[in-house]
Amino acid sequence: MENGTPDLRLAGVDVERPSVARVYDYYLGGNANWAIDREFGARVLQKFPLLRNIAIANRLYLNRLVRHLTKLGIRQFLDVGAGMPTVGNTHQIADELAVDLGRTPDAHVVYVDNEPIAVAHAEILLENEGNTDRHGVIHADLREPGDLWRRAMATGLLDPDEPIALLLIAVLHVHQPGPDGVTDIGPKSVARLRDRLPVGSYLGMSHITDEGVPPDVGENLVELKRMYDTSSSSNAIWRSHKDIEAMLGDFEVLEPGWTWLTEWHPEETGPTVRPIAFPTPNHAVGWAGVGRKPA
Repeated sequence: MENGTPDLRLAGVDVERPSVARVYDYYLGGNANWAIDREFGARVLQKFPLLRNIAIANRLYLNRLVRHLTKLGIRQFLDVGAGMPTVGNTHQIADELAVDLGRTPDAHVVYVDNEPIAVAHAEILLENEGNTDRHGVIHADLREPGDLWRRAMATGLLDPDEPIALLLIAVLHVHQPGPDGVTDIGPKSVARLRDRLPVGSYLGMSHITDEGVPPDVGENLVELKRMYDTSSSSNAIWRSHKDIEAMLGDFEVLEPGWTWLTEWHPEETGPTVRPIAFPTPNHAVGWAGVGRKPA
């Protein structure tokens, strides 16, 4: 065990390069990371210190999104690319709100990640602090949406005939190479998952963009992509607003529409989250939006 992290040398785990999921955990102040992740993360933050607050802003967006959808009646969540468990996970947010509203917690959540270490940590967390009758985790890959959906439904935790909230938070700016090892198939995978969602379901997304950001931040994003592409286990891909928004397909966009992370329903922020501030909303570099599947 290193820094509180089990040394799970599982098949398929790249232990020679930093992992996007574990580095993200480091940015958030978690302990599910290794020395190689912390060293890389520290180098990134030295060049782009704002990135820690950007990571936290994504968690705040998740918090507001889950609270908002719970109030709209959603009781099922499929959280893809959930990463390492840390404070403020989807099931914790939904259950916290239910208690605050005087209801018995009833949200069903399935977490998905293709990082075996993240899945192992999530299993431990849910066994110790969750409710395995309502919360689960699967090892699956966004690049294989059919298999991902089958595994999620096989848990028995989600009803495929009732609305589901599909959460894709800070995952699609990680390059999703297809069979040729080059072409990014992230948008096609999202489209296939959209097709499987029942009517009345929601898709919530956040994605780093280099469009419309302050010039100095744009320069930092160029360097950030270079560092991830040359040193980490996954490449980065920044998309335009138009390309991000296209991944909602024909879903009906909820108010207030597509916004920077900090501007999506700030009034929904829960009482237990860590507040942060940016000089301007576009310093958050995260473009966020939510859509509902029409009949």
